[in-house]
Amino acid sequence: MNVIVEREKGLAQLEERIADLRAYAKDQPVDLSSDISSLENKYQQILQEIFGSLTAWQRVNMARHPKRPIASDYLAALEAFDELHGDRHFRDDPAVICGFAKLLGRRVMIMAQEKGRDVKDKVKRNFGMVTPEGYRKVTRLVKLAAHLKLPIVTLIDTSGADPGIASEEHAQSEAIAMALYAFAEARTPVVATIIGEGGSGGALALGIADRVMMLENATYSVASPEGCAAILWGDATKADEAAARLRLTSDDLLGFKIVDEVISEPLGGAHRDPAGVIGRVFETIDRAIGTLTAHSGDELVAARYAKYRAIGSWQHDRTVEVAQAP
Repeated sequence: MNVIVEREKGLAQLEERIADLRAYAKDQPVDLSSDISSLENKYQQILQEIFGSLTAWQRVNMARHPKRPIASDYLAALEAFDELHGDRHFRDDPAVICGFAKLLGRRVMIMAQEKGRDVKDKVKRNFGMVTPEGYRKVTRLVKLAAHLKLPIVTLIDTSGADPGIASEEHAQSEAIAMALYAFAEARTPVVATIIGEGGSGGALALGIADRVMMLENATYSVASPEGCAAILWGDATKADEAAARLRLTSDDLLGFKIVDEVISEPLGGAHRDPAGVIGRVFETIDRAIGTLTAHSGDELVAARYAKYRAIGSWQHDRTVEVAQAP
């Protein structure tokens, strides 16, 4: 059970009570504004108590919230979108939606991992777990975007790449590696945004970019907390402890310089103002692309290489320091 959803049940009852009191007050000669204001203040107080300081595990649950905006919500908010299908080898993968788009008047190539909203759609989208065919579709369209000199936008939201036998038989690791290579050498601006879960290599395959952004309550990690707990302690119920040790929150990742910018969410999560959050994401992406377009393709590739070489560079620096010590 999602711990955030459980916590919100009391809030939902208070929201309903406030709404009922407002509706009742419209037809009454008595001024009930003070009562309504008192309830609203109480609501804000409870909201702050619940969401003001979230643990890493609570952030994981926020990223998985069933009402959180998913890729299809972002795509629906674009000015224009023409989907492109297929990897030109085997099939199309509906877990990743790709195509030409217009974002705030700017033409881009967009690639978005889609989890699905209801049960039927989740099954169709394989719960956002991309197969080799999906990553090969991404690789194909990265090359097309670079050829057309279109900026590339990726929206990351997956618990991980598809782990099924069929995907392993179809060379899942090779497909992810080729996607990484294609993004690394693309001579066009690349902007990645983690909008929900950023799980393992399945997320990283769309995460090699000139600018990596992340929503405040999104997560980005080498493994899921449950998977990490099962590996380290043989007990998936220790996921909350694993989440804290994985350092997967936006605050942690910004501090490590793995992400370049954190996009704020309303108190209580992105699902409390989907349109506002999507608008902020688009504005941040557009601003980043505007900065990047001033650079040539060769400059972008060189800077991208330096960016990822710098992650974890303290290990190299320490080795040099020790080697030079008398």
